[in-house]
Amino acid sequence: MLAPTTVANTPSISPATPAADTGKPTAALASDFETFLKMLTAQARYQNPLEPIDSSEYAAQLAQFSMVEQQVLSNDLLSALTAQLGSGNMAQMASWIGMEARSKAAVQFDGTPVTINPNPASASDEVVLVVYDANDAEVQRQQLPVSATPFEWAGVSDDGTPFPPGAYSFSIESREKGELLVADPAETYSRVTEARMQDGETLLIMASGAPVLASTVSGIREPN
Repeated sequence: MLAPTTVANTPSISPATPAADTGKPTAALASDFETFLKMLTAQARYQNPLEPIDSSEYAAQLAQFSMVEQQVLSNDLLSALTAQLGSGNMAQMASWIGMEARSKAAVQFDGTPVTINPNPASASDEVVLVVYDANDAEVQRQQLPVSATPFEWAGVSDDGTPFPPGAYSFSIESREKGELLVADPAETYSRVTEARMQDGETLLIMASGAPVLASTVSGIREPN
């Protein structure tokens, strides 16, 4: 009498054996699922009759694969929603082009006074505006009132010479009894020239060439 054909100690089929990433996870998942069913069918067909596989193992493997399938499909859906929201946000940000956005980025000086928005520390008794050029070199220090009232920087040096056109950034030093408490970048208004998507966020390009995340902009206004 011929002994039955058997496959001894048939290993359990792992449900999470993903195919190589081809950029189409849904198609890859369908292929994996078909392969999984073929292997599961072969395992059932050639199991050892003396040591049959428990039906609960089949159910567990199917349940596990189903969970992986749902997770991949959910990830695809979230990616699609993120892209859709990003496109909508981009369309909204497009209306900001040509407007002046308030941020801590460098501002392009063309001879027109620049509005500085200081925010000194509450304990300060002295506030100093520090001006830097495009090379981050300090070019001027100017005493300001201890106040959060906007200040117009005229772009004129201490001897009355106008500063050349270019990109300038500003810092507000808060001092108490001569001691520096904190130095924070000052917010200014700068014209928006471009809006683009980067890593799922809207990036604004200012007239100075400085990039600014739209989420960090604290104000928007018509150009003066």
